[in-house]
Amino acid sequence: MEMYHAVPLPTPEEMAAWDHATIEDFGLRQEVLMENAGLGAYGVLEEAIGPVEGLLALVVAGSGNNGGDAFCLARHLANSGAQVVVLHTGKKKAYRGAAAVNMRLAQKMGIQLEFLAPGHSLIEISQEYGMPDIIVDGLLGTGFTGALREDALRIVEDVNLLGEDSYVMALDTPSGLSGLTGEPCPVAVRADVTVTFEAAKLGLALPVATEYTGDVHVCGIGIPEFIKNSSPATFGMLTDGVLDLLPTPHPEMHKGTAGHVLVIGGSTGLTGAPHLAALGALRAGAGMVTVACPAALALEVKAGSPDIMTLPLGSGSNWNESMAHDLREHLPRFTTILIGPGMGRDERALGFLRALAELDLPNVVLDADALFWLAEAPGLIKHMDAPAVITPHPGEAARLLGCTTDEVQADRLGHALTLAHNTDSVTVLKGAGSIIALPDGRAFVSPFAVSNLAVAGSGDVLAGLVASLMARAADPEDAACLGVYWHGLAGDLLGADYPARGNTASEIAHALPRALKETVDA
Repeated sequence: MEMYHAVPLPTPEEMAAWDHATIEDFGLRQEVLMENAGLGAYGVLEEAIGPVEGLLALVVAGSGNNGGDAFCLARHLANSGAQVVVLHTGKKKAYRGAAAVNMRLAQKMGIQLEFLAPGHSLIEISQEYGMPDIIVDGLLGTGFTGALREDALRIVEDVNLLGEDSYVMALDTPSGLSGLTGEPCPVAVRADVTVTFEAAKLGLALPVATEYTGDVHVCGIGIPEFIKNSSPATFGMLTDGVLDLLPTPHPEMHKGTAGHVLVIGGSTGLTGAPHLAALGALRAGAGMVTVACPAALALEVKAGSPDIMTLPLGSGSNWNESMAHDLREHLPRFTTILIGPGMGRDERALGFLRALAELDLPNVVLDADALFWLAEAPGLIKHMDAPAVITPHPGEAARLLGCTTDEVQADRLGHALTLAHNTDSVTVLKGAGSIIALPDGRAFVSPFAVSNLAVAGSGDVLAGLVASLMARAADPEDAACLGVYWHGLAGDLLGADYPARGNTASEIAHALPRALKETVDA
């Protein structure tokens, strides 16, 4: 999938490279970029709180370029009649380049500048001026790594205390927040709004950062598009442009040309999962969906739905190796196979999967219990020798990687990329802000964090949706990105219908066509 279906999310390192190329290679002065940043931030602030005339603004300026942005914003606040006090953490003679220029300009305007020496309390100093109406966090920028030093940590904590009664704006990234992971290190400024320059940094787009960033606004500062295009960001956030990937229905199409999905799953007590996956595939436009399951469970899996066909295997209610041989003659009928929903943890299921991997398979989606068994037999997916998508939730990802769920959640992006590399498959790490990681090291982030999707069977519907798109000729990467976005749209729609939750997974499936229609019509 091309990046034009997503908003670029550069890493701090990639953003620094764009800045460097703009200044050194293209020849645009850093002072111009900084002026654009300050002016853009002022516009966001004025739009958020209205006229600033007469308001007290406390501006914290670090010793680097983020501090230069803060000095620049301070000028625009003062020009508009605000009472501005800049607390700078670097001595005046320590500022360099564009930051020094803007510090001197603030001085010439008569703006109050005070040195916030290490160990001094921001709260004590602020008491000289009264409770601020606005606090600007320009302490640390996107380049911050590691953990906050003691003096910076104290400033961050003081900003958060004052921020309980003030409007807090963070410049580029809330101080203390990793621009790469979105994690506080170990604490971060809790902003009401974050103005990030030219593009949202990767960490800002991850759900873990939301409680620190507040509303995120992107302000262009003049970096040429050709520079960004020549060194594209590795990561991106999906937009509704991804819907352009949806296969276009043809007036002469019939069920045989609209894709035939085979769902392999079901076991005693878990017959709903393959049914829901089949429902998701049908609601996403597959021409036909068949569920292959142990013969004794076929009626339960079908659950009275005339739309879902079944392919009973064997004669009992358990999986076994011989079922794969029974399936062999039927495989040419199917364009995509979804393996795993409700398959269960009986060891005979692994024997079935090993035998299945020996067959000539079309595109494959692996979900649920197939991932459980993949952790037991890591080489299984490569042995299948078919384009694949895997769709683990954090617990399944942890089992596949041999770590804890908490470790996965602490670095969702990194673990998703590791899984994609290890399995050589497109990996969908489910959860708030689902991540689609590719074997080549790229990744996309879903913009949706919808509690209505957090219900049993939701992942089965998503797996069926992705399989349906692959059956309709979408490649694994496009199918995963489009499927995750479309699934999120359905959850968003149900959030309006069920504001306190209460929807079922089958309702997620049924919402898919309406969610798409409302988005396209809008």
